[in-house]
Parts: sequence; structure tokens; C-alpha cells
Amino acid sequence: MKIGLMITCINDALYPDAAISVVKVLERLGHAVYFPEGQSCCGQMHLNSGYRVEGIELAKRSIDVFESFDYIVSPSASCVGTIREVYHNAAVATGDHSFEESASQFAPKVFEFSEFLIDVLKVEDVGASFPHKVAYHPTCHSLRVTKAGDRPRRLLEAVRNLKLVEMEKEDSCCGFGGVFALKNSDTSIAMGSDKFASVKKSGAEVLCSLDNSCLTHIGSIADRMKSGLKVMHLAEILAQTGDEK
Repeated sequence: MKIGLMITCINDALYPDAAISVVKVLERLGHAVYFPEGQSCCGQMHLNSGYRVEGIELAKRSIDVFESFDYIVSPSASCVGTIREVYHNAAVATGDHSFEESASQFAPKVFEFSEFLIDVLKVEDVGASFPHKVAYHPTCHSLRVTKAGDRPRRLLEAVRNLKLVEMEKEDSCCGFGGVFALKNSDTSIAMGSDKFASVKKSGAEVLCSLDNSCLTHIGSIADRMKSGLKVMHLAEILAQTGDEK
């Protein structure tokens, strides 16, 4: 199988370790991963903000760049959700039937990282070791669009020496929501503060999620509170083997 890595904008610009960790885990499992350098933004922010024409152009670019791959893996439930749901909606809204057809053919090949491990590779234990208390934050897109379900938890539970702790109101939104956090900052911060309080109460040392955008929001609040909480993408935890220096 030919696997392409869709790194996403936020990981490319700010959190490359998440994408690097995806590659480490897949290579450990015996799979080659390719990174097409022509990739760019999937168009999520444009499409969500009403810039359909500009967003569709970026979407078409993504489809063209990854056309030759059997599977496309991304460390972002948010971007994968956009490809599965928003691409179709934008195509219908603009009457772009050609794009609608190409988007419908492309979407089934795109997987969020935990989905790919569980559903395609049929793997839960990836050989990871991480001796810390970890809380898992299911993001809105992973809950309601990609429907990741218990896949991330099953992967975390298989990590040696990791203790998965429960968090109150686990499925509540952290308040990030892309441009929502910019346009409604007070509400966003209040929601993020509530989420951080739940994480702190859980006793977790590390907060894990499938989207670095949400981790940025919660992590910045944790930093301002000088809590010592560390935030890590699921892939970063699964990449740990206990041999790191």
C-alpha cells in the first residue's frame, strides 16, 4: 500500500513533531510513508469562514497532490472531517459537480491517524511505552464528524506503563473552534478554562488529543496558570518507546 502523509497547516508551521511521530509509528509497524511536498492547506478555514471559492481551490489542490496514494493519513480529526463533510457541502452549495465527484472519491482514502491504525492496519499495540498519567480530550470534530469513538482510548490503553485517567465532562468543547476563538475570544477562554479545570481535577500529567489546535488552546491556559500540565498529540505518545533520551 502507498501511504501519503497529510501534515496539515498547524503541524507544518508549529507542531512538526506530531507529523514526525506519525511516520515513526508507521515505520515501526513496517510501512513506508511518503510526504508530497506540493501539499498545502486543505481549505478548512476558508470554507468555514464563507470563502468557498478560495477554499475549493485549495481542496482541489489537495486532491490532485494526493491522487496517486492508496491511503492518506493525517494527525488531525479536524482536517479529515473537513475533507469528508465540508468538501461535499461546498461542492453542492456552489453547484460544482466535477468537484463533488472528485471529493466523493477522495474522502474514503483519507484517515485520521487513530482510525488508520485501528481500522486499516488492525493494530492497537504499537509498541509504545509512556510512564505518565494521561487524560484524553476528544475534540468536537473527532466526536461528531470523524466519529473516532473509542479508537484513541484503545491505543492509549495498550501503551505500556501509561495510566489513562478519567476526566469530568470529557466530551465538552474546549472553546477553540478555529475562527470562533478569534471572533469570540471571551467565550472561548471561558470554555477553555472550564476544560482545563476538568483536566487538572483528573490529576493528569499529560493531556492528549487528536488535534493540536485544541491542545494549543488548552495548553496556553495551562501555561498561564503555571500548572505544569503537558499537552501531546496522540501520535507523539504512541511514538514513545521508553528508549528516548
